[in-house]
Amino acid sequence: MKHKFSIARQLLASLFLFTSFSILFIACSQSKSQDKTTSTDTTAQVAKVDSVATTDSSAEKAVTYPPLDTALYSQKVAFLSRADTTEYWPVKAPYPREGAILPFSRIVAYYGNLYSKQMGILGEYPEEEMLRRLKEDVKKWEKADPETPVIPALHYIAVTAQGLPQKDNTYRLRMPHHQIDKVIEMAKKVNAIVFLDIQVGFSKVQDEVPKLEKYLSMPNVHLGIDPEFSMKGDKRPGKEIGTFDAADINYVTEYLGKLVKDNNIPPKILVVHRFVKPMITNYKKIKTSPEVQIVMHMDGWGPPAKKRNSYRIAITHEPVQFAGFKIFYGNDTKRVNQPRVMSPEEMLTLYPQPIYIQYQ
Repeated sequence: MKHKFSIARQLLASLFLFTSFSILFIACSQSKSQDKTTSTDTTAQVAKVDSVATTDSSAEKAVTYPPLDTALYSQKVAFLSRADTTEYWPVKAPYPREGAILPFSRIVAYYGNLYSKQMGILGEYPEEEMLRRLKEDVKKWEKADPETPVIPALHYIAVTAQGLPQKDNTYRLRMPHHQIDKVIEMAKKVNAIVFLDIQVGFSKVQDEVPKLEKYLSMPNVHLGIDPEFSMKGDKRPGKEIGTFDAADINYVTEYLGKLVKDNNIPPKILVVHRFVKPMITNYKKIKTSPEVQIVMHMDGWGPPAKKRNSYRIAITHEPVQFAGFKIFYGNDTKRVNQPRVMSPEEMLTLYPQPIYIQYQ
């Protein structure tokens, strides 16, 4: 089945004129075709997140973390895997550094871009309304799984793929830092962590990730990369599904790992979007480390049966470390004639259980 995409028009002005123009981006909610379907107390293990670090390093609070409880970590990983005895799960990986979020807590994230109401719920509603809805979804997850604390997150698309080449022919646009700063300030209001997401277009992670170093050096800012818009051939973003190789992902984990060690901060979380197998090549060569926790995130939309099937094919059968699952408020309902999105209780029946949940 051919994939259909909706690509945004070229931006009407430079970054310095963002406040004067209405800017349209790739509408991710339209870019996923229907083929993309698809107890022990843990509070001592994760230091309480008092606030997201600001861009002023002098304002960051000193946080200390207790030694990792390796027995508890193994217990939690086994629980997510449902004590599976196949070759798939749990995945063998080194224990993380102190202060690791996963698998002790579940992350519930709102995704989007502040310049677009079509790219996700993060930019669809006014700030206070969006944060209110996020808190409601967090409560739903706390009720569905009382044994796993929930950490809210804002997952902001900091580099957006474009339908036109831009001046450097990369077909990608970097968001201004003042907008990233705004998301970080918003996150503080609900004690949330932040993810910065990258859609590289014809650029490369090697060029894009270092541009965000000042943010990724903060203890509560993490990263997402989207292979759908990583174009390795001559087709522009949206004309075909892009791809990342294990080498691309390994570069990112090594880069993040160095930031973790150099800044003496807790492990970073790297979210890699995926809804079909070809989006990630050579997955067995993806390297795990104590400094970075990798989440392979099922990013497809459709009715529940298709989403479950995509999860089984792209996540369950090609394990890396942790699993994530995405809900589209629009595409999972009206577009496929469904009365509602999947509930937390339904997502908890997936194998393995997703520990990162994203709403768009």
